[in-house]
Amino acid sequence: MVAVLFGGQSPEHEVSVISGMQAFAATDTERWNPVPLYLAKDGSWWTGPKLGSVDAFSRTDAFRSLGRRVSVRPAPGGRLVLDPERRSRFSRTALQPVDIVFPVLHGGSGEDGGLQGLCETLGVPYVGSGIIGSAVGMDKDISKLLCRQVGIPVVEHVAIREADWADRENAWLDRCESDLGFPVIVKPARLGSSIGISRASERSGLDRAIEDAFRYDGKVVVERAVPELREVNCSVLGDPVDAVASVLEEPVSSDAVLSFQDKYMKRDAAPGGAKSQRPRGMASLDRLIPAPLDEGETEEIRRLAVRVFRAFECAGVARIDFLREGTTGRVFFNEINTIPGSLSFYLWEPSGVPFPDLVDRLLEIAVRQHHDRTARVRSYAVNLLSERDLRGLKGAKGS
Repeated sequence: MVAVLFGGQSPEHEVSVISGMQAFAATDTERWNPVPLYLAKDGSWWTGPKLGSVDAFSRTDAFRSLGRRVSVRPAPGGRLVLDPERRSRFSRTALQPVDIVFPVLHGGSGEDGGLQGLCETLGVPYVGSGIIGSAVGMDKDISKLLCRQVGIPVVEHVAIREADWADRENAWLDRCESDLGFPVIVKPARLGSSIGISRASERSGLDRAIEDAFRYDGKVVVERAVPELREVNCSVLGDPVDAVASVLEEPVSSDAVLSFQDKYMKRDAAPGGAKSQRPRGMASLDRLIPAPLDEGETEEIRRLAVRVFRAFECAGVARIDFLREGTTGRVFFNEINTIPGSLSFYLWEPSGVPFPDLVDRLLEIAVRQHHDRTARVRSYAVNLLSERDLRGLKGAKGS
């Protein structure tokens, strides 16, 4: 059984619900047995077939009457079980074993390595990047430092922690102004979906932007704004050994900064020119696919994307976002999304990989990665707590 996990305690909760519904619907039920597993904003866990539809979340708390609350606990053999809270103490039939976890959580502990670490500790296979790629990729500051270390170009930036900002605002504003100039882009360091991002063109605006970003995260990134900016994104599928890049996209924003509304709140066109009332996640974003770049530049960005994917030791699917400077054509790494919105299916379909095939590949990679992890030697044939070995340890200390 594949538990498609979505929701989570993050400002990107609703984004995750949309992506989770899409992944659940695209899973081949003849090959896999998908079940929806919803992590509510209050931290409770819910499942049930009716939670596989976005309609279950169209009204606040509607899911509580449509699904059943469960606890998630480990079971022998590298599995989890979903244990309903209300069942007979003598009944075992209501337990649902989970063979693979398919995280579609955006932000928070679902994307930053926390969930991945739990799965590895319990020996449960999971889809996507491992602990290192997830944790480093979630932090825009550390991501840039890693890319700079391996020779991938990044935009100059300043990282500020909230504890350092307090009572030293003017010193930090001075540093940003001297090191970066204006305009700048201000972002929460460990959040996605363009939440909390703003552009500042002067000192007072920068002060306000930093204060606003601190509402979402305890670390903020201030970076030089790229002139005549064009954003170009590329998805990569595979693992650090075998990775391939998708076609490129160029998102079209309604402002100087791509907003949450641009990404997620566009509606489908309905017959007669009306707008659908159901958002489609990242698939609704206005974009040019393929990005209108010449062949040489396209291939260079695709090569850069694979280099980033491998540097972060990613697996599954990731989307790497780049910034292109209009006057010079220089390209900079912007960020990596180890669990991208809509799983980047809109980039793989024109690359010849339909969404159901993409989900198949993600699950296959998860099984392969899990086998590689668990096939290694995981114990050492010595008992340091035996009487003999303890004597040896005491003797070593006294020598």
